[in-house]
Amino acid sequence: MRLVQLLLKLDIRDITPQLEPTQQCVGLDMGLKYLYADTNQNVVECPKYYRRAEKRLNKLNRRKSKKFIQGKKPSNNYIKARRKYAKGHLKVSRQREEFAKRLALRLIQSNDLIAYEDLKVKNLVRHPKLAKSINDAGWSQLRKWIEYFGVKYGRLTIAVNPAYTSQECFNCGQLIKKSLSVRTHICSCGYCEDRDKIAALNILKKATIGHIGSWSEDLNAWGDTTSIWAGSNTCQDKLSQ
Repeated sequence: MRLVQLLLKLDIRDITPQLEPTQQCVGLDMGLKYLYADTNQNVVECPKYYRRAEKRLNKLNRRKSKKFIQGKKPSNNYIKARRKYAKGHLKVSRQREEFAKRLALRLIQSNDLIAYEDLKVKNLVRHPKLAKSINDAGWSQLRKWIEYFGVKYGRLTIAVNPAYTSQECFNCGQLIKKSLSVRTHICSCGYCEDRDKIAALNILKKATIGHIGSWSEDLNAWGDTTSIWAGSNTCQDKLSQ
C-alpha cells in the first residue's frame, strides 16, 4: 500500500523514459496524394482506410436501411444491422488512429524538432469534393499524437502557418504562383526542386525563426531540448541546402 502511494506521488517526468538527442529535425508538408512529404525527401502514403472499406460500409448501410420501417418500433434485425454498420466505422477509425500513433512516435524518436502545418481541418472539410479524402487522411490524428509524444518525451513540436509554403522559393524568397497540377518549383534564381520538398523546407524554416506553435503550457515539460536544438549543426545544414 505504501509503495502504491509513493508511485502516485512521483512526477510523470520521473517515470517517463527520456530520449537521447538525435541532432535531427524535420519539416512535414501534409497532402492527399501523400500523407506527408518531409525535408529528408521521404514520403508516407495515405493508408486510405475508409476508401478501402467504403464498398463494404455502403453494403452494410443498405442492409440497415432495408430493415428500417418508418413509423414502427425498430426491429431486432434493424438493431443488429445498425450495430454492424457502426462497428465497421469504428474499425476504420481505430485503424486510422493506430497508424497515426505509430507514425508520430517514430517521428518523435528520430527528431529533436518536428515542424508541421497549422491546418484548420474543420474549415478544409467544407470543400464538397475533398472532404472525404481529408477526413480519411487523418491529419488531425497525426498532429494530436505528435504533440502528445512531443510533451511526453521532451521534443519540440511547432505548428506553422502554411500560407505560401509551396509558392515561396526557398533559395531567394520570391513567390512563384503555381496551380496544384504543377509539381516542380522552378525559380528565376535557378533553384529547381520538387514542390512538396520546397513546402517542407519552408515549413521547417518558418519554425526555426521564432514562429510560436503548439507549445506546452508547462514549459518545464520540454526540459533542455531548446539548447539541444540551438547547437544542432545537422539541422542548420539541412536549411542551408
